[in-house]
Amino acid sequence: MRILLVANSSFKLINFRRTLIEQLLREGHELIAAAPRDDYTPDFKKMGVTYIELPMDATGTSVVAELKLLLRIFGITRRYRPDAALGFTIKPNIYGALSARLLSIPFIPNITGMGSVFDRDDLFARLIKGLYRSAFRRCPRVFLQNPEDLAFFVKTSLISKEQACLLPGSGVDLTNFHSTTLPGNSHRRTFTLVARMLREKGVMEFVEAARALSPNFPDARFVLLGPSGSGKAGALSEDDMKRLTADGVVEYLGSVKDVRPVVADADCVVLPSYYREGTPRSLLEAAAMGRPIITTTIPGCKDVVDEGQNGFLCEPRSTQSIETAMRQFLMMSETAINEMGQASRKKAEQTFDERIVVDHYTSILQATA
Repeated sequence: MRILLVANSSFKLINFRRTLIEQLLREGHELIAAAPRDDYTPDFKKMGVTYIELPMDATGTSVVAELKLLLRIFGITRRYRPDAALGFTIKPNIYGALSARLLSIPFIPNITGMGSVFDRDDLFARLIKGLYRSAFRRCPRVFLQNPEDLAFFVKTSLISKEQACLLPGSGVDLTNFHSTTLPGNSHRRTFTLVARMLREKGVMEFVEAARALSPNFPDARFVLLGPSGSGKAGALSEDDMKRLTADGVVEYLGSVKDVRPVVADADCVVLPSYYREGTPRSLLEAAAMGRPIITTTIPGCKDVVDEGQNGFLCEPRSTQSIETAMRQFLMMSETAINEMGQASRKKAEQTFDERIVVDHYTSILQATA
C-alpha cells in the first residue's frame, strides 16, 4: 500500500511513531510523510520515507491561513493518491480527513488529546466540533487515547460507536526505554517534570511546590525538561524560565533529543497538567523506565497511575496538592519507593506496550486494503 502520514511536526512522527513507521516499511508499504520541517526531518530519508514539507501554524486561527493549509493537504493527497492516510493532531486530522473523504481515500485519525477547546461552548468550540463530525464521517476507525475522550466523541455524535477504537496512548517502546535503578536515597531525591514549558502543563504549580518543600528538604532536587517559547498560548519564554529558576530551587535543562539520561537521573517524574492530554508520552516513558509518577486526575494523565501503587494523583491547578504528593513521596521508605518504581514498569509492560498500538494500525490497514 501507499500510505500518507500527516502531522503537525516531523518531531512527533519520528519520535512517537518510529516503531509504527519501521513496521509498515518492513511490511513493504510505501510511506509518504507530510509535516513541517524541523531538526528531525532528515530522519525520514534515512528511514526510506518520502518527505513532503507542509508548513503549518499548529495554533493559528487565521481563516485565510487555515484554508491554505486545507488546500495544501488536499493537494498532497490528490497528487500522491495514497491507498490510506493516517493523521495525528487536530489540524492534520480534520483537514486530512476532509481531503481524504473528497477523494474517497480511507483516513484513520488518532486523537492525541482534546485540549481546552472542548471545555468551552462558544462559537469556535462548536465550529471545531462540527468540523470533526463532518471530517470523520467516513473514517473506518478513529483512534482515541483514553476512555473519557472516547466516551465524549461517541456521546456527542462526533463519531459512531463502531468507529471508536481505544489505544493505550501512543504506546512506549519497552526495548528502548529500560527500567533503571532509582538514583537517590533518603531525602536526596530528584523530581523531574518533562513537558513543553506551558502553563497548562502545571509548570508554575511545580515550581511553587518546589519552593515550599525546599526549606525542609534541602537535599531534594527539582528539574524542568522541555522546550520553551513554543509560540502556543500559555507558553513560557526563555526569560520566563530564567526568572523561575533565578533562586536556584528549580533547574531548567532546556530541550534534549534523548530524554532517557534525564529520566534515569530522576527518582520521580511529575506532570501536574490541567491540559486535556491523550495519554502523555512523558509519563509512558517514565513508567517504562521504572519511575514513580505524580500527576493529576485529568483524563489521560490519571490512566498511567494506580494511586499509591506506582505513584500519586493530585488535583489539577493545585500547588498544595502537588506539594503534598511530593512530600509524601519524600517521606516514604527506600523499599516502598523502589516497589513503586517496579510497579510502574509492570504497568507499562501490561498496558502501554507500543506493540499494542502498532498491531491495531496494521490490522485496520489490512482491512482497508
